Amino acid sequence: MASTYESFNLRTTPEKFYIEPCDDGSEDVLAIDRVSTEMTLTVRRDIPASAENRTVCGLMGTIRLVAGMYLVVITKKKKVGDLLGHAVWKALDFEILSYKKTILHLTDNQMQDNKTFLSMINNVLHTDGFYFATDYDLTHTLQRLANTSPEFQEMSLLERADQRFVWNGHLLREFIAQPEHLFVITMKSSCINGKVFEWSIISRRSCFRAGVRYYVRGIDSEGHAANYVETEQIVQYSCAKASFVQTRGSIPFYWSQRPNLKYKPKPQISKTVNHLDGFQRHFDSQVILYGRQVILNLINQKGSEKPLELTFDKMVTSLGNGLIKYIAFDFHKECSRMRWHRLQILVDMVAEMQDEFGYFLVDADGKVLLNQDGTFRSNCMDCLDRTNVIQSLLARRSLQSQLRKMGVLHMGQQIEEQADFEKMYKNAWADNADACAKQYAGTGALKTDFTRTGKRTHLGLLMDGWNSMIRYYKNNFCDGFRQDSIDLFLGNYAVDESDWNTPLRDPKDWKFLTLPIIMVVAFSMCIICLLMAGETWTETLAYVLFWGTASVVTGGLILFNGLDFVDAPKLVQKEKQD
Repeated sequence: MASTYESFNLRTTPEKFYIEPCDDGSEDVLAIDRVSTEMTLTVRRDIPASAENRTVCGLMGTIRLVAGMYLVVITKKKKVGDLLGHAVWKALDFEILSYKKTILHLTDNQMQDNKTFLSMINNVLHTDGFYFATDYDLTHTLQRLANTSPEFQEMSLLERADQRFVWNGHLLREFIAQPEHLFVITMKSSCINGKVFEWSIISRRSCFRAGVRYYVRGIDSEGHAANYVETEQIVQYSCAKASFVQTRGSIPFYWSQRPNLKYKPKPQISKTVNHLDGFQRHFDSQVILYGRQVILNLINQKGSEKPLELTFDKMVTSLGNGLIKYIAFDFHKECSRMRWHRLQILVDMVAEMQDEFGYFLVDADGKVLLNQDGTFRSNCMDCLDRTNVIQSLLARRSLQSQLRKMGVLHMGQQIEEQADFEKMYKNAWADNADACAKQYAGTGALKTDFTRTGKRTHLGLLMDGWNSMIRYYKNNFCDGFRQDSIDLFLGNYAVDESDWNTPLRDPKDWKFLTLPIIMVVAFSMCIICLLMAGETWTETLAYVLFWGTASVVTGGLILFNGLDFVDAPKLVQKEKQD
C-alpha cells in the first residue's frame, strides 16, 4: 500500500510549494510549481533555505477559482478515537492558499467573484463532519473490507475508496492523498456485566447528488438519491467484531420541492421523464451492494405527501423485483397524540425480516461467522427526523443480538435494562441525527427528545418548533448559497478563469426590493395610525384599514411571487436532473 503520513511541513517560496512529510526517514518531497501548476517529486535538499515553513495536518487538494489555482490544507485536527486499532481524525480548520502571489490582475468584479467563490469553499470546509484516517479505509463497511482481494489491499486509500463517500475527490484529481469524508462518527467505550467493549456509529454521506434540503430531492439519471447516507453500527469485544448496516435516501424517482416562502412547499412529481429507468438503476445498485432490500417509507399517507407514497408503491410493483419489499408506515398518523409506543408496531412487523438479514460477525481469529444479507432502506421526506428514530430502534435490536452472541449480554438480558449504556446509546443516535440534519437542513434534527429519552416531551415539541423556524429561514434565504458552495466544491460547477461573466452577478427583478419596502412602510403606517389616533374614530379606522389593506395585499403578492424572493442557486451544474 502507498505510504501515508500523519503531518507535513508546508514550505513556501514565491515560485513553489514544497510538501514534506514530518515522519523521519522520508526523503521524498512534493513540489508544486505556483506558475505552471506542475507537480513533481523532489528531495529535501532541493528545498531553498529561504522557504517559509508551517506544519499542516493534511491535504484536501486543489481547486481552480477566478484568480487561478488554490491549495487547500488542513491546519488543525482532533483525534476522535480508535476504530479497530486505527486512529480516526476530525478536520477542524483549513487554509486556502493561492498559487498566485497577487490578484491585482483581476478587475473589481472578478475580485468580488473570487471572494464569493472562496467563501463558498470555506462554507463547505466548515461544515461539521470531515473525518479521515491515514491507515484505514473509512469508506467501506467491515463486510465489504472482509471480501477484498490482495490486489485491493495493495492499492492506495484513495484508489480503493468507495467514491460515493470521498468528498474531496474533485480536489484530489491532480494528485493522490488521503481522502476526506463528510461523515458522522461516534465512538464509545462501554461496559456491561463488567465486560468492556467498543461501540461506534459511522454515517457516510454520499457526495453523489449532494445538496441541501429543498434544492436536491429525488434521484438523478444515474440513480443516485439525494441525501443518501449509509449508517454502520460497529461493535468490538475481545478482538471479535460485528456490524449492522442501514441506508437512507430521498424517495428514488424524479420529484422536486422548491422553496417559495410557504412553510411547506408542495412536492411536484415530474411528468416529463421516465421514472422507472433511474428507479431501477438505484435499486440495482442497492441490491448489488447490500443484498435484499426492505423499503421503509415513513411519509404521510394523506395530504401533499400522499402522491409520493402512491407513486413509490406503484414503482416498486412495476419493478417486479422479488428482492425488494415495500412497507409504508405513516409515522405521524401512528404516533399522533404522543403515542410513540406505536413505533413498536413497525419494529415487530419487520422483526422476522431483520433476523433473516442478520449482521456481519467476525470471531477473534478473523474468521467470518455471519454475513448481513440485506438492508433496510428508510426514508421520510427529508430522510432525517422520522428516519433516524426508526434506524435507532432497528440498530438497538441488532446490537442486542450481537452482544448476546459475543457473550457481553446474558440470554434474556435487554439493552434497555442497562441504564448507563442505554443513556449513552440514545444520546449517540440523537447526536447522529443532529449532525446529519445540520448538513442537509441547516439545523439539528427534530424529535431527538424521543431518541434521547425514549419519550416525547413538551420541551422537545418547543425545541422542534424553534428548529422548524430556523429551517424555514435558512431554506428560503440561505440555501441557494449553500447549494452553490457544495456544487463548486464537488466540481459540479467549474470556474473558468477566461470567462469574465460568472452567474454570480444575476440582477434581481424589480419586485425583489419594491414589494418588501412597500409592505414594511404600509405596516409601519398602520401601527403609527393605531398609536396616534386621529380626531375621530372613523378617521383612525379609515387610515388603519387603508394601510392594513396595503400591507396585506403586498404581503400576498410577495407570497404569490415567492420564487422571486428566495435565495436560489446561481451556478449552472453539469447535467443535474431536478
